[in-house]
Amino acid sequence: MVTPCPASPASPAAGGGRRDSHQNLRAPVKKSRRPCLRRKKPLRPLNACSLPGDSGVCDLFESPSSSSDGADSPAVSAARDCSSLPSPAQPLTALDLQTFREYGQSCYDFRKAQENLFHPRESLARQPQVTAESRCKLLSWLLQVHRQFGLSFESLCLTVNTLDRFLLTTPVAADCFQLLGVTCLLIACKQVEVHPPRLKQLLVLCGGAFSRQQLCNLECIVLHKLHFSLGAPTINFFLEHFTHWRMEAGQAEVTEALEAQTLARGVAELSLTDYAFTTYTPSLLAICCLALADGMLQHQHAMDLRLGEHPEATLQDCLGKLQTLVSINSSSLPRILPPQIWERCSLPQSWQ
Repeated sequence: MVTPCPASPASPAAGGGRRDSHQNLRAPVKKSRRPCLRRKKPLRPLNACSLPGDSGVCDLFESPSSSSDGADSPAVSAARDCSSLPSPAQPLTALDLQTFREYGQSCYDFRKAQENLFHPRESLARQPQVTAESRCKLLSWLLQVHRQFGLSFESLCLTVNTLDRFLLTTPVAADCFQLLGVTCLLIACKQVEVHPPRLKQLLVLCGGAFSRQQLCNLECIVLHKLHFSLGAPTINFFLEHFTHWRMEAGQAEVTEALEAQTLARGVAELSLTDYAFTTYTPSLLAICCLALADGMLQHQHAMDLRLGEHPEATLQDCLGKLQTLVSINSSSLPRILPPQIWERCSLPQSWQ
């Protein structure tokens, strides 16, 4: 039994007569306030740039597996006029070689051993409605979203890996493919980004075609299908490792190594959109992108392809496809790379 509290003199009961002493009065309860978390720098909305494509998806890059001519697609020409997209390139910074000396080789051995476990091969084999062309369009659109939010290259690599691994497990309808791409981007950003995009922002980019509940439900399905195994080795990790190794071994100056890494990231972005490159492991793509970047920048000391311990035939096959990819998308690279690096690039006549 609750002990009754006496009426307060300041209460209405005090002025109009005392209430029954047996009436139970509740003590005042202090309301708890929830902390209000705000972003210091709000993310800018994606510019509404009219680009051709299905369901807001635009085709920014040409794929050698779908087209062999050197002409740009209509989407590339339209995207060229959209000058509001910020440059995805990050400023060159000095690398911490001390950390690499202590843990670099151990981390590389661990990630290299996990590579085959997280590598999705033939991810579209069980997809009756999703094709290599639609995958290229979706990832080209996600590249725009990735740049607009200023996300890291690691989050982009994890997005593509999560997408392809989920396609291996579950057939996806064509009208839900864009929602799957946005969901994989959100999952990847939650792992590596300090301020991942908000759900509302991602839904707005889809043109209001999906609801918040649909995105949250699909996120749970993706995590369940992948058994919450999300820490996949990425191209970004191997690019950084090989760059550290080159400087530590004295095979390249700091400036040259960083320039080659930046150019290799641009080439790797192009390869992520092409389904033909899903057969190659991230370490193989990373070392081939660095070798290709050395050739385009005309460095004296080229990347040692034997470092990754890959078969020679596989290396040459991957290099040949990368050269074709760069030749087809030569007009798209200036929008991906910093101007000071693109000005130094040159395509050999044998590629053209």
